[in-house]
Amino acid sequence: MEDITRPLLPNINYPADLKQYKEEDLEQICQELRQYIIDVVSVNGGHFGASLGVVELTVALHYVLNTPYDKLVWDVGHQAYGHKILTGRKSVFHTNRLLNGISGFPKISESEYDTFGVGHSSTSISAALGMAVASQYKGETDRQHVAVIGDGAMTAGLAFEGLNHAGIENSNLLVILNDNCMSIDPNVGALKEYLTSITTSKSYNRFRDDISNVLIKLSELGPNAHKFVKKIEKSIKGTLLNQSNLFESLNFRYFGPVDGHDVVRLAQVIRDLKDIPGPKLLHCVTVKGKGFALAEKDQTKWHAPGLFDKITGEIKKSAVDKPQPPKYQDVFGHTLVELAEENKKIVGITPAMPSGSSMNIMMKAMPNRAFDVGIAEQHAVTFSAGLATQGLVPFCNIYSSFMQRAYDQVIHDVAIQNLNVVFCLDRAGFAGSDGATHHGAYDLAYMRCIPNMTVAAPMNEEELRNLMYTAQLENQGPFSIRYPRGNGVLTDWKRPFKALEIGKGRKICDGEDVAILTIGHVGNFAVEACKELNSEGIHPAHYDMRFVKPLDEALLHDVFKRYKNVITVEDGCLQGGLGSAVLEFMADHQYNANVTRLGIPDEFIDHGEQQELWALCGYDTAGIITVVKKNAVRRTTATIAS
Repeated sequence: MEDITRPLLPNINYPADLKQYKEEDLEQICQELRQYIIDVVSVNGGHFGASLGVVELTVALHYVLNTPYDKLVWDVGHQAYGHKILTGRKSVFHTNRLLNGISGFPKISESEYDTFGVGHSSTSISAALGMAVASQYKGETDRQHVAVIGDGAMTAGLAFEGLNHAGIENSNLLVILNDNCMSIDPNVGALKEYLTSITTSKSYNRFRDDISNVLIKLSELGPNAHKFVKKIEKSIKGTLLNQSNLFESLNFRYFGPVDGHDVVRLAQVIRDLKDIPGPKLLHCVTVKGKGFALAEKDQTKWHAPGLFDKITGEIKKSAVDKPQPPKYQDVFGHTLVELAEENKKIVGITPAMPSGSSMNIMMKAMPNRAFDVGIAEQHAVTFSAGLATQGLVPFCNIYSSFMQRAYDQVIHDVAIQNLNVVFCLDRAGFAGSDGATHHGAYDLAYMRCIPNMTVAAPMNEEELRNLMYTAQLENQGPFSIRYPRGNGVLTDWKRPFKALEIGKGRKICDGEDVAILTIGHVGNFAVEACKELNSEGIHPAHYDMRFVKPLDEALLHDVFKRYKNVITVEDGCLQGGLGSAVLEFMADHQYNANVTRLGIPDEFIDHGEQQELWALCGYDTAGIITVVKKNAVRRTTATIAS
């Protein structure tokens, strides 16, 4: 049946199909593509506002470029839904971010049109430059290389490192700066102010179109004219903006700003820029959430709103008939304010994730003591270290997978100097539908091997509060606390603070035959497993380790003296985590036991709901029960070893 609401999009499956249409059809195609994204995301969920904002840019790029021969790199992949729909994945777009479906981000293994995996931000310029240099080396002088980078992603140091190198390579590279003043939350920093000054300069904007047209024509006159043109450009732009142009100073030809929602004009500009040699930057001004009024109005809320009614805009939430446990991130946010009210030394730091990590709670309550440093994880850690040298206690709140980007700073700037920086690692373990780029699989392992570092994980909200309280006490040194995405298990979680003994675990229940050792939230899976097993006459013991460094050696001595079967459970990689630590202890003290380690295997796990991924890797409640049954004895009595 013909789709009368979308007469053109059903005929477009690849960029070659798009090219069959005239320029005057592009606006209609954009309207249909935008509505298709709204239709699918409203019922399946996913990132929303970012892709709506680049519909026209996406259409213009695939209309003008010869993709996939021409290389197009998106940064960050939140923007790429339209790209996926136009490059052979329209029929499976409804599986976006679902288990065994397509990825929510560009992924090399998924499509030849996805030139680079971009789950983390600020990589596009370096990657596209590498591609451009490779093409130059191979003599492929006709190949285009385009990096589309958001202004939020441009705040990261890696983006500037790429710009700095690209400026001296004279490679065929076009950087398109998608400027919407947003990442997930509003952008911060001097770069944002600089870009705003360009987009609001009336004199510059009045002349830019005529100037760019003249200069493009002049550049066709040969190499000498090219040098002369560059001097004219710098002079005009510097005079009109009353300041030197940042990108020109890095040896980029700067063009813009242009309206990112005028698809015909964008296509014309991109076509013209293909013929200009060397590194170029096109400043494209867009609106995040364009075409969906509520998303334009509240861009943070509509970054990834979940399921919603596309007509009314009502975001759908599951109906509940009783109080629900809070999200771990909200417990962190409220607890940090509570601690900061008592300890004037406490400050909060986050790299561009105030709402995602709930640091916005402190930013609202104590704006002079909470800092959003932009997408700059390395800076966030070293900035925290600097604060700590002056006697403050920074709570540096970063997603576990994002902390990987600042590992050198954790070691050199914090741990070697033994500074009391508290790392609160959100989204630890499986992060769900964001997939392998966002799973916090490695922090237990990569933090455990660092001298001076305390590494802990709470089993519930009360333990998170107590670990945060303990971490800000005097002379604690570097302290890592990890917790998962999503809700905890306690509704009555706001209890008085208690200092926890560093390196001390706790016994949840005694048992026979098998001891289960857990770290963090997955301990609750073991609690449920023990309840079910007890009803069948099987009684494993369960210990919440709390700390993977330092280990509770007294607890482990007791376990290995009493049990010949030990199961470790962690929401992290098996190499180097809790299970590895327990095996090391067993070998060092010459115990002999059957140890089964449950956790994330040595492979990258794709996207899916957290519950699906826990089950897939065998460490959900059912997985624990299965392993216990292989090692335990079923008894007809309910007696448990004392």
